[in-house]
Order: sequence, then C-alpha cells, then structure tokens
Amino acid sequence: GDDKMPLKIVRNDITKMKVDAVVNTANEEPIYSLGVDSAIYKAAGEKELLAARQKIGYMNEGEVAITSGYNLLAKHIIHAVSPLFIDGNKGEEEKLRNCYRKSLHLAYDNGCKSIAFPLIATGSFGYPKEEGMRVAIDEINAFLLNYNMLVYLVVFDSETTRMGKKLYPDLKDYIDNNYIEEKKKEEYGFFGRLLGSERSVLRKDLSQRSLGKCQVQEMPCALNESSLEIMDDEDTIEFDLTDDSYDEFIEEKDRAINERMKHLSDTFQQYLFYLIDEKKLDNVSVYKRAIIDKRQFSKIKNNENYHPDKATALRLCVGVMLNLDETKDLLARAGYALSPCDKRDIIFSYFIEKGIYDVMEIDITLEEHGLPCFIE
Repeated sequence: GDDKMPLKIVRNDITKMKVDAVVNTANEEPIYSLGVDSAIYKAAGEKELLAARQKIGYMNEGEVAITSGYNLLAKHIIHAVSPLFIDGNKGEEEKLRNCYRKSLHLAYDNGCKSIAFPLIATGSFGYPKEEGMRVAIDEINAFLLNYNMLVYLVVFDSETTRMGKKLYPDLKDYIDNNYIEEKKKEEYGFFGRLLGSERSVLRKDLSQRSLGKCQVQEMPCALNESSLEIMDDEDTIEFDLTDDSYDEFIEEKDRAINERMKHLSDTFQQYLFYLIDEKKLDNVSVYKRAIIDKRQFSKIKNNENYHPDKATALRLCVGVMLNLDETKDLLARAGYALSPCDKRDIIFSYFIEKGIYDVMEIDITLEEHGLPCFIE
C-alpha cells in the first residue's frame, strides 16, 4: 500500500469501530440472524434498526441499503446481503464483489470518509476465508484507485479479540531476542550481522525439536569421541553415535543436501515449483494460502525468470508452508534476505518458526505493531 494506507486489516469488534459507516452482512428478508448481524442489531438498538430494515423490505443477494447507525459509534449502517456459498459456481463471487463495490459507492455517495467491513459471507454463509479475503482486497483496492476513503477490514472472532494482544504471548520476547537495531549493527559490523542471522536458528526450544529439524549445518558444533553435541546457550542435544537414529539423521541430511545441490542454480520460480512438487502440494492450495490470485499465479508458473517483490515472495513462502531454512533459501533466489534490523521480517520469521501459515493472521499482527501489511 502507499503511505496513506487507506486499507487497514484490524482485529476488533465491528460494533465498536468509530467510522462513518459499518457494513453489516444482512439477510434477504428484513430479519437478522446469528453472528455479526445480531451483534450489530443489539449494539445499535434492535427495535429502531429492525423497523428501518423492514421499511427497506426484501433485498436480493449482492444488494445494499443504508440506514442510520442509531446507538453505534458509526453514523451509518450499510446492509449488504451476503451470498450463501453453495459450490462457487452459482454466481457467489460476483454477488460478493457487488457487496463490497456497492457498499463502497453507497458510502461515498453519503459523504463517508471511513468505512469498516467484516469479512463478508465467510462466517455462517460459508464462503472460504482466503477467497473471501482475496475478493475483498480486490474490490477495495479497485475502489481506492479512484476514491479517497479509509477502509477497515475487521477480522473478528470473540476468542482472538478476548485474548487481545496476548494472542502470541512470546512474540514480544521473540522480537526482543532477534531484533538488532541499526546502531548495534554499525558497532559490531560483520559480527553483529552474523549474530542476528544465527540467533534465529539458535532457538530456546531446541530440545523439543524432532531430530529431522535440527539445522546441524548452521550450528556451532563441538565434536568429541562419543557424541555429537549441538550447542545452544542453555540447551544441548546429544546423539549417541552407536544409535541408529543418528545414522538415519545423517543419511536424511545427506539426501536433503544432495537434493538441494541439484537445484543450486534454480531461479526463484524453478525452486518454488520444485518445493511445491517435493512437498506434494497442489497449486490451488498454494496460491489460496498465499492470498495470491489465480491469474498472477499462472503468470509466475509460466515465467522461469519471474522476479517477485519481497512481499509476494514472503507470501509464497507461507503458501508452500516452508520452514525457516527453506524460506531463507527460496528468498535468496530472488535476492532477498530476512533482516534482523527489520521488525516486519522478524514477525514473519516468528510465524514461520511457529508453523502458522496464515497471511491474514501475519498481516493483522503487523498492523498491530504499526507495520505495513504484506497484502497489497
């Protein structure tokens, strides 16, 4: 996005948003149902809002209408009738696009400078979350090319909001341990940089890792006659050299290293598709998880020399569910690295290390830390 950041993805309760208009996922009939719908009716004042909705009467899927916000902080409520997701071939996407497009234009016609959307149709209406997100972002961005408005996409479920900032309690420690400010980098020069990149590998939870994940080749090792130790500040893992699991471990490592050697000169695109293949993933699940649209993904697939911007490269790492090593490896093919001086990179690394492959979740966390999101 640009500096104005007119699209913000936030974790909040939509009834508490202080904006000119909130969008409600409405029913065709002038009634309300569970979820966002009932929350908005209860917060705004059931009687008045229901009376206003009854005046509007029956509406088709993809249609929108506006009423006062009554007791909400928002001045207006825009009622957008969500499509019920059947199988994706019943015109659901076009109806969903209409919900966003028409709501935005209606808000603009009513002088609104800010608007908050829930992720329309992805709750009880059954629209797949990543696809719903992709449509929302497409339509909002298309609108923002020609109009100026602050648009919030409010991702809410009572669980995460109740937990608030404690959702990832160890994230703060992780950032503190991994983030090297520019000053330190200048003081320590090369050593500081090395320290930064190695820290991310030498995690405290080493002892919990399965053998296959210990990144032996990246750790300072101390060899003695009877055991191979992998050193960390506090934790040491020992292998008994007479044990079969150690041999298997080394064999697996050798196989992985040899396999990688074959792909040393791969471009970003070639290595990406090698990884997809190796992990037996299907392309559709990869681009959906990365929240990249089908057209862009097929452009990538057809161009060996495709060069992504960094945000797209990072989203593709999530799409292919890479671990930290693989992530660094794939990024390097496009000339990118995860920098210990960039909080955005560190938050991204945290999610990769935790195996939380959810671009929306990463973006909400970035937003909460005042950092630009990955989804453009």
